Amino acid sequence: MKDNQSVEPFADAGVAAVEDGHVVLDGPDGIAITLTPQAAVATGRSLVEAGEAALEQTKGADEANS
Repeated sequence: MKDNQSVEPFADAGVAAVEDGHVVLDGPDGIAITLTPQAAVATGRSLVEAGEAALEQTKGADEANS
């Protein structure tokens, strides 16, 4: 991600809603995705795990720079 400075990660969280038995995730800049309930649960778990790992990496980098 660092190679292309024009592409930065979003800092705003998406918002999930249920519509007709599906999960709709609305993200920043008009990004939207519709998932089955099973895919939404698996994606949510994966996002939490990856987010926690990224926070640990960031925490380690912050401590090294202190």
